[in-house]
Amino acid sequence: MNWELIFGVSLESLFNATMIAYALAAIGLNVHFGYTGLLNFGQSAFLGVAAYGLAMAVATFGAPFWLGLVIGLLGAVVLALLLGIPTLRLRADYLAIVTIAAAEIIRLLFRSVTLSEWTGGSDGLQRFSDDFYAMNPYSSTLDLGIVSWDNRELWVMTVGWILIAVSLVVVFLAMRSPWGRVIKAIREDEDAVRSLGKNVVSYKMQSLILGGVLGSLGGFVIALSNAAVQPDTYGTEFTFYAYTIVILGGAARVFGPVIGSMIFWFLLAFINALLPELIKNGYIPTWFMTPTQAGAVGYVLVGLGLILLLVFRPQGIFGDKKEVMLDGR
Repeated sequence: MNWELIFGVSLESLFNATMIAYALAAIGLNVHFGYTGLLNFGQSAFLGVAAYGLAMAVATFGAPFWLGLVIGLLGAVVLALLLGIPTLRLRADYLAIVTIAAAEIIRLLFRSVTLSEWTGGSDGLQRFSDDFYAMNPYSSTLDLGIVSWDNRELWVMTVGWILIAVSLVVVFLAMRSPWGRVIKAIREDEDAVRSLGKNVVSYKMQSLILGGVLGSLGGFVIALSNAAVQPDTYGTEFTFYAYTIVILGGAARVFGPVIGSMIFWFLLAFINALLPELIKNGYIPTWFMTPTQAGAVGYVLVGLGLILLLVFRPQGIFGDKKEVMLDGR
């Protein structure tokens, strides 16, 4: 058994760009779902709009990199407004249905042949990250024995962890302000909040914008890490993973999304590295499972574990059960 490989891959997943991107998406989703009680199943659209805003501005229209970032963030704000105006008067599963449909519409627009001149169609876009990597202060690989990252990975990880830190501070301060108390009250009973003279739809819109912008930072991380954008990266499964991460770490907990993302990707990487080794060394017979099937089985095992978690501890590892009791009227 190559334990060095197994633990090396698993430990890398605790800090790499994929974990960071999902953590940022989950931080934004935690604002929506954990604190406000919005069942937004279109979080992937915010990441996609931000990533494509950056990529199209730079690669298609030749704009400066920093302007591309601003355009991507503004795109997330505009999406929140367009998504929120017709949907925020809906509740529970109706809101979920509308938002998941909106996310698919956005993804299909990015794939559209008609718009491929600007979006690249199903092939996506490249050549927009050169200015970002030109600022890279790292010149060599960081080798810690069983784990190592090259200079490009280190730069993305550094920026990504800074974004996580800033996002956590924003959420921490926002949710301990009078605004945050109103947001959490809306989650518990929006009719009671409305009876106190608060504009519930306006507060929901503000929450949708804040969570969408925070989540969109993950879109930048994925795009810059891959040095490319591709529409299927931002499919509905992205949002489902983000929900899994929020619930795993604990809804309405500031650090819950980060811890949940680290646990989720560590377990998935560990199982996906362990199963092929078990098959290779004869511990699992090939008639029962082949190496090509190990990846799918890994998702099955992680999914089974999460189902058991939801059955026996639905509030997540660090959460409070009251935080996931939504008003679904």
